[in-house]
Amino acid sequence: MELLLLLLALSKSPYLDDNQLSIKIRNGNQKAFKEFFDLHYPALYRFMRSRGMSHDEAEDLVQKAFVMIWEKRSGINENKSLRAYLFRIAYTRMLNHVEYQSKFKDVAPPEDEISVKNPETDSDYSELVHQIKRIIAAMPEKRATVFELCFMKQFTYKETAESMDVSVKTVENHMALAFKDIRSALINIYGEDLLNRFQ
Repeated sequence: MELLLLLLALSKSPYLDDNQLSIKIRNGNQKAFKEFFDLHYPALYRFMRSRGMSHDEAEDLVQKAFVMIWEKRSGINENKSLRAYLFRIAYTRMLNHVEYQSKFKDVAPPEDEISVKNPETDSDYSELVHQIKRIIAAMPEKRATVFELCFMKQFTYKETAESMDVSVKTVENHMALAFKDIRSALINIYGEDLLNRFQ
């Protein structure tokens, strides 16, 4: 799950969402929500299709994810990526959908329907995980710590800043540099294709 979200976050759409857009949506601004919808609908739809969902299933799952964002807008935290939250909602709903559908079939759904399809083999997947861990380990210590807290442990920027005794702006800068490091290194190893499929 974390690897999928990391690959999504590394796509050309910025991982660090516009804080002001998130705040506007939280305050019920429909124009801001429409902007968010238009910006992320195509990528989320393609992501659902890449996981084996039909056109109708993908559309339904994507629309429900956006509806949930709107319905739960009062709880939006502008210090966390709203885009990552959107994809997490859709991914969880997809897993629930696959599990529900499997109850009406004689056999369980193929394992690769809900697994990472690119790389396609377990060995390639393990290699990708290894490469990401290696890239993070090569980062300056503070940058790696910020990334671990914010992305892996889901700390807010404020929580991370307080725990490390640095400013929120410093945390934001380290996160931007961490994603730049990971993206550049993965493109150097695997090429653009690995990331482009999530855009």
